[in-house]
Amino acid sequence: MSREILTVVETVSNEKGVGREAIFQALEQALVAATKKKFYEHTTSSEARLRVEIDRKTGEYRTFRQWEVVADEDHEMPACQDAISDVDPAEWSIGDIRELEVESIEFGRIAAQIAKQVIVQKIREAERALVADAYEDKLGELIYGEIKKQTKDGFIIDLGDGAEAYLAKEESIPKEMLRPKQRINAILFNVNREGRGAQLQLSRARPEMLIALMTKEVPEIAEEIIEIKVAARQPGVRAKISVKTNDHRIDPVGACIGMRGTRIQAVQQELNGERIDVVVWSDDPAQYIASALEPADVSGIVLDEDTLSADIIFATNEQLARAIGSQGQNVRLASELTGYKLNMMLEDEYRERQSSENEQYLNMFVERLDIDADLAEALVEMGFTSLEEVAYVPVETFEEIGLDEETVGVLQERAKEATLADVLREQQNMQHATEELLAMEGMTPEVAQALAQKGICTVDDLADQAIDDIIDIDGLDTEQAGQLIMKARESWFN
Repeated sequence: MSREILTVVETVSNEKGVGREAIFQALEQALVAATKKKFYEHTTSSEARLRVEIDRKTGEYRTFRQWEVVADEDHEMPACQDAISDVDPAEWSIGDIRELEVESIEFGRIAAQIAKQVIVQKIREAERALVADAYEDKLGELIYGEIKKQTKDGFIIDLGDGAEAYLAKEESIPKEMLRPKQRINAILFNVNREGRGAQLQLSRARPEMLIALMTKEVPEIAEEIIEIKVAARQPGVRAKISVKTNDHRIDPVGACIGMRGTRIQAVQQELNGERIDVVVWSDDPAQYIASALEPADVSGIVLDEDTLSADIIFATNEQLARAIGSQGQNVRLASELTGYKLNMMLEDEYRERQSSENEQYLNMFVERLDIDADLAEALVEMGFTSLEEVAYVPVETFEEIGLDEETVGVLQERAKEATLADVLREQQNMQHATEELLAMEGMTPEVAQALAQKGICTVDDLADQAIDDIIDIDGLDTEQAGQLIMKARESWFN
């Protein structure tokens, strides 16, 4: 039998290109499985732990049965556990593995059959590992292959050298007609090392696909003279890509489009006619947004960098319609490209809204600062929108409206008092967590206070919540929120 084992190892290793050690380990696993099947399948010892050791030089093997030494209170499976009180404490400790050599099974038909199954599985794992190793460094790159066959949910792509990839339907371009034997480009976005699912996963719909194609068609991008900053796509319909030149002598848009549009047309053709807008990137958000909304002409932009939102103002309905685009494509892609939420409006609408906001600010200043309407209006025209701004800006800021130093001092003192009164009122209205909630296992003072601000002040209040009700609190993820709620509900069952 020993010679037969060595023959199997040598043959499989040579034919399949799998290491000898991996095959020896597979055979050991197979012998363990076969031994259990013969000796323990119909006994009360089905939980028995076995180990087979094959001599790598001779092929001889021995079988050992194992027992783990556990505490008396954990002694639940005598077939594979020894209670510490049943062994010599001077020789054994909790966690040790006690072994006893038992009868070895012959390497017969059953063992050989199991060994074959294990070896085949090992070979598959080894082959997957080889493919993963070969393509790990190609993540994000353009992959060229031939469609081998179509499945219910996608396409199998033959990459050559025995490697196959998978292009899911949701990762392909909508309405694109792909057929077997057709050669295509796609981006490799994932290498799956797990035993299940497609190993090499491709996409033609992701922005990275557009970036890779542009890099291929435009030498200046590959040479890093032109830099691609961001890309946004509605696959097969429209896309926007922002570019920046690192050489002021080079026009980035012209270089990307090419002579008579040859470069951009090649990319469009690959993407099933997808229309591509090339936008000049700018570190000025307003300028960048205006460029991203082309072909529309923007009349004005009001930025809110704290919330990453912008009001975009247009002179006519025609320009507004251009900015929005068909089914909102243009504004949606521009928003993705810039990272700003874009609020589109006409000049009349903006003026009306601005007038309404100014009226609110004016009334607030008149009422809270006890000043006349003319002075309040002057503050609004200077851009003041809060009492805090009035209270803490430098005195020199008020020079343009001709206020003397004494008047400014009085005005700022009133603004500080009003601001402080608002803070105190807010604190008085602030709810606080109960001691019981604060003391609950897993609770932190910060989370407890945040819960209290949502009106969740007691353990019972928390028990009535769902995960979605509290997941927006800083410091809580889905798992932690669930644990806190279940902890609060323990009283329901006790």
